[in-house]
Amino acid sequence: MGERTALVWLRNDLRLADNPALHAAFDAADRVAALYVHQSDPDVRAPGGAARWWLHHSLADLNEELAKLGVRLSVHTGSALDTVRAALKDSGATSVFWNRRYGPAEARTDLVVENMLRAEGVDIGTFAANVLAEPWTVKTGAGNPFSVYTPFWKALKGQHIPTPLPAPKGRSPIKPIPVDTDYRQPRWAGKLTPYWHIGEAGAHEALAVFIDGGLPDYPQGRDFPARAVTSRLSPHLRFGEISPRQIWHAGHGLAAREPHRAETVDKFLSELAWRDFNYHQLYHREDIATVPMQGKYATMTWRDAPGELAAWQQGRTGFPIVDAGMREMWATGFMQNRVRMLTASLLAKNLLIDWRRGEQWFWDCLVDADDANNPGNWQWVAGSGLDASPYFRIFNPVTQGERFDVEGAYVRQWVPELAKLPDQWVQQPFAAPADVLRQAGIVLGQTYPQPIVDLKTSRVRALEVAREL
Repeated sequence: MGERTALVWLRNDLRLADNPALHAAFDAADRVAALYVHQSDPDVRAPGGAARWWLHHSLADLNEELAKLGVRLSVHTGSALDTVRAALKDSGATSVFWNRRYGPAEARTDLVVENMLRAEGVDIGTFAANVLAEPWTVKTGAGNPFSVYTPFWKALKGQHIPTPLPAPKGRSPIKPIPVDTDYRQPRWAGKLTPYWHIGEAGAHEALAVFIDGGLPDYPQGRDFPARAVTSRLSPHLRFGEISPRQIWHAGHGLAAREPHRAETVDKFLSELAWRDFNYHQLYHREDIATVPMQGKYATMTWRDAPGELAAWQQGRTGFPIVDAGMREMWATGFMQNRVRMLTASLLAKNLLIDWRRGEQWFWDCLVDADDANNPGNWQWVAGSGLDASPYFRIFNPVTQGERFDVEGAYVRQWVPELAKLPDQWVQQPFAAPADVLRQAGIVLGQTYPQPIVDLKTSRVRALEVAREL
């Protein structure tokens, strides 16, 4: 018999360790080839600009690592079926392996590819790799998918989470050839580079830094945007440079070694499980980026206010903590979680601008925007999600800023024109006395905007609209 070749089709699993499809390819064949497809299938959502930047560099990193195992990575653009077929022909592979996806469009695509290739005599292997538990494995007592997070979390904790796989043992190294060469990096993307170490090694570095430094203060500190206590693992998870199982077992390993940290670890892992919850919503419903999970929100009357939308996008709303968050996102591709809630609440509730407009902006600007968490979290804030923030919960950005950015460190970092304001006024410059503004060098409406909406009257308006539903 001649040398057997297997193809591994990589998607949101750009790593060597805990990659079941890659392991299966090595087990099945003498030679392994790898493929990544920028899908042109019409229903599959293309990544936003910031995520596409990350993807390019992640593919370059993975290409180097795969070459050390003797695996050639090829990157192409086209329809999934045609491109996988072409890769099978070019490589001489007789089998193809991939890790499963859960978005409706992606799952349909994968099923078509699987059925067509099986009919053509190709061996197919698919695996669970990118969530803690696949969406059809965690159910209510009645056998239905969960729509409330707390019981979902309790059920998930009772699941067996498989131990992560090591990286496969490679064969003779090869020289890597540049991949994704059609990508042209936007001029704005260079500003993102200093904030991230992209790739599998960077993901594990981020996890180690978090466990050693941020985790002890995580349950309380995670709400304070100026504190460096969150994991910043979300973009690494989004592209699969690290798996949720690796994080899960790292957390439980720490709790076993240091039992006094068990409660802190549990809190962190509950946030990791929220990611799974969003993937369960994604799998069991229509496209959650466009369709409200609660049907009554389909009749919601949204305002058409392009000027206010632009001010929100540019971080010029007149509410400092919101503006700081929007500017942080534009500068780094990331925004701290509580601030994401505040910025989303202002848009969807105070401004009554369709949450889908905000979701799309985040999709373009965030390096971690994915099919499940970006729309799932937006629907949570807007009230249209299944286990959503109640319609009457409307975040006040001033009081939230005063509570979670007490000394204004976060605002001063990202809204430097307010840096000289005393702590008392840094979250509400519009209320500061004229002499305080003058001493701080601020002219409202010129150097920093007046608020684009009145918080009290807009809150009443939002409540009235929600009650009508």
